[in-house]
Amino acid sequence: RLTQLPLRQELPGTLAMAYEGESAGFASAVHRCTGVGKCRADSAAGGGIMCPSYQATRDERHSTRGRARVLQEMVSGDLLEPRWDSPEVHEALDLCLSCKACGTECPTGTDMSTYKAEVLHQTYKGKLRPMKHYSLGFLPQLARLVTPVAPVLNKVSGLPGLTTLAKKMAGIDGRRSIPQFASTTFRKWWTTTAEAAPRSRANAEVVLFADSWSNHFAPRILAAAVAVLEQAGVHVRVVDQTVCCGLPLISTGQLDAAKANLSETITALDATGDVPIIGVEPSCLATLKDDSLKLVADEASHRVAVRVQTLAQYLLSIGAELPDLSGVEALVQPHCHQSAIFGNAADKELLARAGASTEFLGGCCGLAGNFGVEEGHYETSVAVAEVALLPALRKRGRAAGVEARTGSGAVADSGERLQVVLADGYSCRTQITDLSNAEGVSLAEILAWGWGLEPRR
Repeated sequence: RLTQLPLRQELPGTLAMAYEGESAGFASAVHRCTGVGKCRADSAAGGGIMCPSYQATRDERHSTRGRARVLQEMVSGDLLEPRWDSPEVHEALDLCLSCKACGTECPTGTDMSTYKAEVLHQTYKGKLRPMKHYSLGFLPQLARLVTPVAPVLNKVSGLPGLTTLAKKMAGIDGRRSIPQFASTTFRKWWTTTAEAAPRSRANAEVVLFADSWSNHFAPRILAAAVAVLEQAGVHVRVVDQTVCCGLPLISTGQLDAAKANLSETITALDATGDVPIIGVEPSCLATLKDDSLKLVADEASHRVAVRVQTLAQYLLSIGAELPDLSGVEALVQPHCHQSAIFGNAADKELLARAGASTEFLGGCCGLAGNFGVEEGHYETSVAVAEVALLPALRKRGRAAGVEARTGSGAVADSGERLQVVLADGYSCRTQITDLSNAEGVSLAEILAWGWGLEPRR
């Protein structure tokens, strides 16, 4: 590590992220990269992720090392002007999926997703941003606003001409699907039905983080998590106020808004005591566990971070009895943020104990939140998926994601094995649906199915 940086002049602006242990903040952080080049290795074959854009393009510019080199030049001012809005810097960062893999897989911990968020924040602070930053960055807030008219929006989204225009205006690639709102959000179901339902005596307690994506677009997964946790003798709580981790704001570099949003969420979660915080969306859990420490960076964020666990980690920690999944063959697409921040060891152990046969894929799915949805990224998004995910899906044939939820695909008596594509990330499931005939199912759903559970209605 450099102890004295070759700085010609300081970059303007106050840094939004906390760069713990860095003598010169962002400037020294980007010098973590020493050119080892692990980001250019075929990591997907060994279960790794870094660096998905390089794996897809085989272009050094789109590797972690290539981007770090450009950022180092911007900081030093040798070949580039020390400007946040440098065209060369934005070109280098454009195809970064913010997968977080380099933060843990790189030997020196080069955290490109954080650097990209900082660059976007500094570049556009106080200025008009690209429309995609607003449409995708504030999508959770927009979803809350339009929930009362969600059925109408679902119908309108099927009109070809109007949908094409809306995507163009929002900066969304025309080939991407528009998510359908659930008829009832999880929070509405919870407050009107589930929370008031009678419960058996519980041996433990958790706070379930009802993330925006699952709440509005896949409430069945949160409901399945409630059913599985209660089956394990756990009392489930959900915070009264609507909370969101603010990840879309972070990935689009709107860090002032993201900090305000995340601070409210941290405050609400911190007030729930010291019980574990469990969730079903890996990217949101990773934001609470990792990004909050860089963006909010206070005592409350540290207290909350240590409480955050994945569903698999928690079930293993309490020694929960597991359903018999010996008739299940699962092709597992881990979420990049889970792999980077939590790892996948708990999921592997839990599924093995339950008797499921699994194949865990390396590499990124390619959608990566807003990345693969944005205009100009579709081809790279598909190319990333072609590294591991799509070949594996073609090899397996059409998976039984829908049947896994309804139970209609399990034929235990005949000895036929149920094939599922297991993907906890909303982005991963969307990519699978958009680019194949398969449908992803979450860990909570497959566990609930294994127990024969139906969420209480």
